[in-house]
Amino acid sequence: MNEEQRRVELAHFLRTRRERLLPAQFHLPDGGRRRRTPGLRREELAHLAGIGLTWYVKLEQGQDIQVSAQVLESLARTLQLTPDERNYLFLLAREQLPLPIHTPLPNISAELQNVLDALLPNPAFVTNERLDIIGWNRTASRVFADYASLPAWDRNLVWLIFTDPGQRKLYVQWEETARRILGLFRASGGQHADEGWFIERRDRLMQTSKEFRTWWLRHDVGEEHLKRKELVHPDVGLLVVQPMALLVADDPNLKLFLYTPLPEAETTSKLTQLANSPEQAHQENRERTAPP
Repeated sequence: MNEEQRRVELAHFLRTRRERLLPAQFHLPDGGRRRRTPGLRREELAHLAGIGLTWYVKLEQGQDIQVSAQVLESLARTLQLTPDERNYLFLLAREQLPLPIHTPLPNISAELQNVLDALLPNPAFVTNERLDIIGWNRTASRVFADYASLPAWDRNLVWLIFTDPGQRKLYVQWEETARRILGLFRASGGQHADEGWFIERRDRLMQTSKEFRTWWLRHDVGEEHLKRKELVHPDVGLLVVQPMALLVADDPNLKLFLYTPLPEAETTSKLTQLANSPEQAHQENRERTAPP
């Protein structure tokens, strides 16, 4: 279709999707007989979507105006479009498909968990794009934190490093590690800075940690350096490991962190001891056999 036809089709599409919405869905008064047309009024939709009425009227009238992806996303949410309808809206308005909608995974697949378990006795865990720790093996839970016992909010890489006193004792180079993880978090803000989860995590860290507040203002961005780490475990003492971060091929939003023992401080035997401790094995068995 040509440019004029595309704008006419966009106007018709917006109007039909607006008219199928009920005021009651948004806790608006229906106005009884005063509503001459079905669905939401233009001013109601513009208000709910957070956009200007004049601008929306021009869009629905098929006028030649530029529209941003952010505005289209807001319209798609307010109009309660399906994924296919959302794509169609973008094609009509911008002649390009939108970025795919992605919902962060709350946990990992059984197959990926098998990979983590196969890496024993080396500690390994998986994070999503929010730096939530969504999978781990039993050595990781003995070395870094008892992830299974933590609330979902606390089970997060940047939150743990800045708020858990145990992390300060664990990492010999805590400040360097914390600043690198902050850099990872800021890098994720490049794509998610306007999303609620990122804003809430950042603001709560600003309130909770003076180091986070100070270092955040420096605007350091980047990946954590894959250099050796020295850890002091309360049960086995010094551990010297080489970290590695690997993207998961099936979902590039996931990252697997693997810690390989270096030939120092008898680290291999200590990790084996932690992985095979009766207490840890018993706890893991309880977690996996507990009813959902």
